[in-house]
Amino acid sequence: MRFRKRVLSVVLAFMAVVPLTLVQAVPAQADTIRGMEYWLSTYGFYDAWNVTKGAGVIVSVIDSGIGDVADLGNAVIGGADFSGIGSADGRTPIGASPDHGTLVASLLAGRGTGANAGVIGTAPEASLLSASVALGVETAIPSDEQIAKAIIWSVDNGATIINMSLTRNSLEWPRSWDDAFLYAFEHDVIIVAAAGNRGTGTEEVGAPATIPGVLTVAGLDAAGKASYDASSQGITIGVAAPGEALVGVAASGQYMTWSGSSGAAPLVSGLVALVRASHPELNAANVIQRVLATATAVGTVPSPTYGYGLINAGAAVSSDVAPVEANPLGDLAQWIHLYRRAESTGTVSPAPTTTATPLPLPNEWSQFSGGVTLFSSTNAVLPLAFLLGFATLIVLGTIGVLRRARLTDDVPETEDIDDEPITPPVL
Repeated sequence: MRFRKRVLSVVLAFMAVVPLTLVQAVPAQADTIRGMEYWLSTYGFYDAWNVTKGAGVIVSVIDSGIGDVADLGNAVIGGADFSGIGSADGRTPIGASPDHGTLVASLLAGRGTGANAGVIGTAPEASLLSASVALGVETAIPSDEQIAKAIIWSVDNGATIINMSLTRNSLEWPRSWDDAFLYAFEHDVIIVAAAGNRGTGTEEVGAPATIPGVLTVAGLDAAGKASYDASSQGITIGVAAPGEALVGVAASGQYMTWSGSSGAAPLVSGLVALVRASHPELNAANVIQRVLATATAVGTVPSPTYGYGLINAGAAVSSDVAPVEANPLGDLAQWIHLYRRAESTGTVSPAPTTTATPLPLPNEWSQFSGGVTLFSSTNAVLPLAFLLGFATLIVLGTIGVLRRARLTDDVPETEDIDDEPITPPVL
């Protein structure tokens, strides 16, 4: 049982994936698929592309492996497997949801299949690394270890952005992740993570979205409102991006519609790539700051629903933004100093843990997992957050219930989404 818990401790964070049966068997006609990518115009990506399309930036996708599909062209420049069951180049789809990594990659850096056809990513000239991990199935290598090694490998192989459309489904994370995430941050690498989804009742926050310094992404519906099913709320959500009515490419080459914060995360990873390409002089903290500062605010910011607001790619690339001295989303090294030391010495009460809902067996495996960050996204209250630690979750949990009730009234109804595990045709 203990081994099984470790194997299933990290899961993909996405909702339903539905084949586009009308187009999967034939090449898409001009604008058929492209026209479905509403986020490209609504969230300023066409404007940003007048400046850059992300050329020269390398993004690592830690996921189920990126398949060889026409829409990705030559986007993938390298890869590796960390599960022990995939191919050495990381290109063989694996795990309980093998198509997931290809779907994520297509939203991030798809090349399309023509001038106006096929899926094009938000950073269509960025380069990808495929770091394959097997989640939701039993392997000899624990999932925590797979993730840690994949992060370090990504940094060593030139990635300046890492996309993690996954969640550990628990507040805490292993010490091996301390080292891996610190390694990334010390090398000026930005980690983008999905907030998780509440669609199957998963309310548990989960790492990596709980790790200070990570850019956590919440999901929106097609109307730009907070998605109830395709996103979780959290006090340190960075920004919100579309998480419903998404279209991507599966490893089989099929076009598929899907929903979940797993899809919102790569849209933002692509945006981060555009900022890195257009402002190569900026360090990771100031790249993140541009994304946060140019977001379209919704109510008081930051909020546990939208973070600093809805992404605005054109503004993120072109607007004047005042510099910052530190990552506005927190400092992992300081957290480790406070809490790991407390765990070791017992001089300060360690951060409490919660009992995560046990995950079902792979054939019943939930395609949703909650994920919200624990630390505030503002420099002004960050020291207080450190002093209060995880105890604030007690109060925030109560507030979250009230917010959820209000949010349910505000968010328009969406189509029912099939929550059955996908059959091999986010995380």
